[in-house]
Amino acid sequence: MQAVQFETHGDRDVLEYGEFPDPEIDRDEVLVDVKAGALNHLDIWTRRGLPGVNLDMPHIPGSDAAGVVEAVGEDVTQFESGDRVCVIAGKSGGNDEFSRKGDLTLAPDFHIIGEHIRGVHSEYAALPAANLASVPEGIDWEMAAAAPLVFQTAWRMLRDRGGLKSGESVLVLGASGGVGHAAVQVAAHAGAEVFATASTDEKLAYAEEVGADHTINYEEADFASEIRELTDGRGVDIVVDHVGAQTWQSSLKSLVKGGRVVTCGATTGGNPETDLNRIFWNQLSVIGSTMATPGQAEEALEHVWDGTFEPRIRETLPMSEISRAHEMLENRKGFGKVVVVPDSEL
Repeated sequence: MQAVQFETHGDRDVLEYGEFPDPEIDRDEVLVDVKAGALNHLDIWTRRGLPGVNLDMPHIPGSDAAGVVEAVGEDVTQFESGDRVCVIAGKSGGNDEFSRKGDLTLAPDFHIIGEHIRGVHSEYAALPAANLASVPEGIDWEMAAAAPLVFQTAWRMLRDRGGLKSGESVLVLGASGGVGHAAVQVAAHAGAEVFATASTDEKLAYAEEVGADHTINYEEADFASEIRELTDGRGVDIVVDHVGAQTWQSSLKSLVKGGRVVTCGATTGGNPETDLNRIFWNQLSVIGSTMATPGQAEEALEHVWDGTFEPRIRETLPMSEISRAHEMLENRKGFGKVVVVPDSEL
């Protein structure tokens, strides 16, 4: 088969699209004929190399994909050949107290397909049946590939970890990205007043289209000051911050007393200076969130399948142009997700 791959960590020039051995399935696995994949910033970090993550090389990246079941292992009962499926990338062995209680994201061995183990940006992928969700007829492959990771992440962050309630206010940083544009939609659907930041007026217009009530161009204004002005000095109940060091202090300044900041990433660095005095005096909560449980992921995806949520796709490229796809994410070009399709599907 043909697959995106790299043999060493580095810049975009380490990426190749070429021959790779066909995958073989175990008893509990499904062979998926991949029709489309989608990129996340996680693919950038994995390519560059993450501390403590030692990959078997060559590595196939990619945590998002959708396609058709080609074959199933002998223990698989929930899928059969011809079924339409998408990938839910979080995985654990299931032999721990957290998995038994229904939250595998807290398991000591929790890991992510495409980050810690071989991913799905390839013509075929062998995946555990537990890491697949059904895709209804009528949903195009690009949407099915683009939705899972970002919408499950935003759903868990706001609804489960953040405890978002109707009538609260939410500030979403980086609303033009994958998780950002998903978080805007999840917050709006929950009945929140949504504030969103982005770097251009075009991106802000897109954020308004998907549900933002107020927008702030962070290249032209300090967003914490703008939030105070827009809320008559109050601040917001929740900040969604996946940017990290560059925005952390302003995120804390944007919160109402008793507010909470929810984070699922640190694009600009994971060790920001923080203000403990502000945190304890204003009784702020700092909440981490990673991916979602399969149940939470499928709950979020139901809202995609019925049209409530819409993964925006900025461009679809052949997998052979994977370097260009990575460049678009690194340079923050456009709004929404970048999708890649096996060249054989074009």
